Amino acid sequence: MVLQLKKCGMDCLDELLQISKKTFVDAFEKDNDPEDFNAYITTAFDRKKLEEELMDPDIEFYFVYLEDTLAGYFKLNENHSQTDIKRPESIELERIYVLQSFQGNRIGEWMLWEAQKIGAKKGKEYLWLGVWEKNVQAIKFYLKHGFIKFGTHPYYIGKDEQTDWLMRVNLSNLDLP
Repeated sequence: MVLQLKKCGMDCLDELLQISKKTFVDAFEKDNDPEDFNAYITTAFDRKKLEEELMDPDIEFYFVYLEDTLAGYFKLNENHSQTDIKRPESIELERIYVLQSFQGNRIGEWMLWEAQKIGAKKGKEYLWLGVWEKNVQAIKFYLKHGFIKFGTHPYYIGKDEQTDWLMRVNLSNLDLP
């Protein structure tokens, strides 16, 4: 299995918009009120919003390909583009998604490792993320990979206030090539 990482630029906008919506809908639509969920999708994955994020020097999107086929993506935020912490020693993994047809191949694990390596190479002390408290499978995944819970924050899907666990992993002890 050959995985490849590609940093996204403005030329990736259409594909990024498509995979962002698809993976989020597949993961969470069934667990949310349709009206709130559609309001969130319309706002979070707005074309203009993604354009602005792609132009922000503190936001990076990465596509992950299996062979030559797009299998997933992740998003990293630094400095004031982080949703919460906003510390110079931290980097946020805001999104990490694998298309359903590629799940079960350890691609998410590989993506998580790549995100950690990027953070470490940037000199960050830790990588953090928010994960929905009801997403038990994801929480187990992060715990298995050394993340610890350090707080919570509200996350809105439309008008529905949900709670995300804030989790982090130390990057200083990574064994980088």
